[in-house]
Amino acid sequence: MPYKDILKEFLILLPLSVAVAFMVNHFSPRGIPFFGEWDVSKGVITAKSRNDVVVRELEIKDFFEAKEIFDSGNAVFVDARSPDMYEEAHIAGAVSIPAYMFNEYIIEFTALYPVSTPVVTYCSGRECEDGHTVAQYLIEEGYSDVRVFIDGYPLWFERGFSVEP
Repeated sequence: MPYKDILKEFLILLPLSVAVAFMVNHFSPRGIPFFGEWDVSKGVITAKSRNDVVVRELEIKDFFEAKEIFDSGNAVFVDARSPDMYEEAHIAGAVSIPAYMFNEYIIEFTALYPVSTPVVTYCSGRECEDGHTVAQYLIEEGYSDVRVFIDGYPLWFERGFSVEP
């Protein structure tokens, strides 16, 4: 087969393959998004996929606002990190509800805190969306005053504020 024929077939098949790949990605429930938010200065990073949990309106971006809510004592802080990380250290008084174990923890949480309780979730900072995940789950459970402290435990610790081992 002459090289011209191979080149012709290649130039036909390549765009066709790319078009099929984009179509499959577009219609797949686990498709890879083309655009995302990767700038941590704007909040928690997100690929903005179809099942994106990041809701910017819930975010507490100002550390001092989170500290003020904490100091008021009116909200319960919820640590969305793993149980091991929670046990190692967490914001003082925070309750553990790991994002991937939500169903195991929510029954006890709802028994202690009515849905009218203000809640602030957090995780490991702006590269972690577990705080948003738990916030969404809590909203689905009926909690209406839910916020996400996007800088989470790392900044809290760095600033020298109250933590518990």
